[in-house]
Amino acid sequence: MTPPFPGKVCIIGAGSSGIATCKIFAAAGIPFDCFERSDRVGGNWVFGNKSGLSSAYRSLHINTSRDRMAYSDFPMPRDYPDFPHHTLIARYFEQYVDHFGFRAHITFSTSVERVEPLPQHRFAVELRSLLTDTCARREYAAVVVANGHHSFPRFPEPPFPGTFSGQVLHSHDFVDSQPFVGKRVLVLGMGNSAMDIAVECSHVAERVFLAARRGAHIVPKYLFGRPIDTYLTSPHWPMWLKAKLGVLIYRLYIGDLRRYGLPIPTHPPLAAHPTISSDIFMRLGSGDITPLPNIRSFAGQTVTFVDGSQHDVDVLIYCTGYQVRFPFFDPGFLAAPDNDLPLYYRVFHPDLPSLLFVGLLQPLGAVMPLAEAQSLLLADYLRGAYALPPRAQLDAALHQTQAALSHRYYASPRHTMQVDFDQYLYALRKEHQRGKQRARRAAYQ
Repeated sequence: MTPPFPGKVCIIGAGSSGIATCKIFAAAGIPFDCFERSDRVGGNWVFGNKSGLSSAYRSLHINTSRDRMAYSDFPMPRDYPDFPHHTLIARYFEQYVDHFGFRAHITFSTSVERVEPLPQHRFAVELRSLLTDTCARREYAAVVVANGHHSFPRFPEPPFPGTFSGQVLHSHDFVDSQPFVGKRVLVLGMGNSAMDIAVECSHVAERVFLAARRGAHIVPKYLFGRPIDTYLTSPHWPMWLKAKLGVLIYRLYIGDLRRYGLPIPTHPPLAAHPTISSDIFMRLGSGDITPLPNIRSFAGQTVTFVDGSQHDVDVLIYCTGYQVRFPFFDPGFLAAPDNDLPLYYRVFHPDLPSLLFVGLLQPLGAVMPLAEAQSLLLADYLRGAYALPPRAQLDAALHQTQAALSHRYYASPRHTMQVDFDQYLYALRKEHQRGKQRARRAAYQ
């Protein structure tokens, strides 16, 4: 079949999603260049990455279990623990690239400075070598965006009244707890990073406070001796049944969060991205972390909270999420205000047929297997073996997806691209088959 976009493809980023695309495209014979700002693959999982974009900290371990995170045709080594340290994950990505032999397609230490649309759905890509500070401009038939979405910190908007005179940082810039020995640390947030950072600081700080705007369902990494993400994995189980079972297990295993001083969440367990931590309950129960409600205002180093309590704080760590940004696009061409960028199956922009996305989703699970499945679909799309549905059907699907997200999750930038791992993977594979049928029918018309 004649491909709809003949010519070479540009892949932006060689993180965990970008290398999955590289591997699939190389195997499919699709010509491509991949550009990576750092000097190695792995993206966000490379602690101290020279790109300056990684949010990894020294003690970081995965929250998704080893086997649920691995690519389908390259298992993680069996001697890896259930929840490996980031150094092992970074090593795994290096081994993946070398095993499948596509490293030569990746140009390292190169920044994608600008991507501009050209006639006939093509793109001009401006590049800058970080080694020689020289620039180049190339033309591509299509662009795959795989730059990740955990690199640009998001802070509360509007900011809290008053001025805080202590040290302020975002979890993106947290390295380890050593600078906070003997200090009073306030961690704001209830996500995974907030739990990890609060627990780590509680071992060295004078006091650690954990504040949040709303409650969260915090689940342990293990349940009855197995990684918790190995339960309820069938895509055929209806969501209402998973939700009921999740509530039952949560109540039996965790109990009443008020016993730990935490607020009761106003949403069901599956109506928000879960927070995973096995250590936070022990640190709360031991008095090593003090839970507090949201911040009301600042006055020097005194922080007032919405319940009227006040505490003097030396360090404030915002664990308040990230912005979805594409620094290489003109904002007038493409942006994601409040992290909202509707995409068909989180891959296709309805108005830009040759601008494609991989890994721009927030799963209840790991991104890597989903990026792999997305890349398989894209390979067929670029070769003409997969066809999108008619525009009216595509728009209806986008509307249905947005309505489902709004119905299930509370309004938050973290939920604009939420998917359930198993359900999404199953649905994507079904759509892949439907698209191949559409392509075959079109070929015979």
